[in-house]
Amino acid sequence: MLDDQQLRWVLGVAGAEPREVHGLRSGGAPWLLQFDDREFVLRVAPDAETVQIERKALVLAGAHGIAVPRLIAASNDPPLLLIERVRGSSAIPRQRPTARLRRLGELAARVHSIHVPFGFGLPERERSIADVDFDALRAAQPSQPLLVQAEEVARSYRPSGPAGLVHGDLWQGNAIWDGDDLMAVIDWDCAGAGQAGIDLGSARCDAATAFGVAAADDVLAGWQTAAGRPPDDVAYWDVVGALSTPPDMGWFVESVVGQGRSDLRRDVMVERRDDFLRAALDAL
Repeated sequence: MLDDQQLRWVLGVAGAEPREVHGLRSGGAPWLLQFDDREFVLRVAPDAETVQIERKALVLAGAHGIAVPRLIAASNDPPLLLIERVRGSSAIPRQRPTARLRRLGELAARVHSIHVPFGFGLPERERSIADVDFDALRAAQPSQPLLVQAEEVARSYRPSGPAGLVHGDLWQGNAIWDGDDLMAVIDWDCAGAGQAGIDLGSARCDAATAFGVAAADDVLAGWQTAAGRPPDDVAYWDVVGALSTPPDMGWFVESVVGQGRSDLRRDVMVERRDDFLRAALDAL
């Protein structure tokens, strides 16, 4: 539950104590706060820097028409963000949702078209989920030749293309849907300035592990529709997206189970991730 400091901050912002508090992920943070006449989501950040990254990204994306939840308030100490609750669901369907995946690709292109002003305070990004050291995770587990090959390719390749805003953790669990209508993209704590392939590769890898390799092309089709051109270095960014997963898929499995996909066992996700990665390496 909320600690005393968090509760005092919520009280100061909302002017009342929540009637009910529900953990939205495995019974814990982020928290759904229910008042008599309104509902908010309280996001608990690890530090003040992360608060400011998410706050700035929400403001910038929202100002350019990206569907994001409205920011109510943010605090550095304690590190918290209070945002509106967006109606809809982030549950991942079991059948390949082509329309949704295309929308995610379109979203990735629209987000990247946003210029991050100089000195705005968002970090430069080179891959998704930048706060996790996936290299260290691979080093701590038995070596997998496919992943070793992918690391070598990623180190030697130099991608091209301009920088723009990136979400930094674009997958289906961070999208709120009402049917096939995209209501909001949430969890902008990994946002920054980077190349378009960061979000494109992440979303394509997620589609591949959820539905099979062919589903990644739905994301690509949506990106091309929105951008009006093919993206740069697709195969390279697919490699980067695959390397931005735990070698054994780790907590990713728990995350997709939390989104309604209990059928996605660890072995299934590893096999699909590796198929996606092989296709990318073959294309390179």
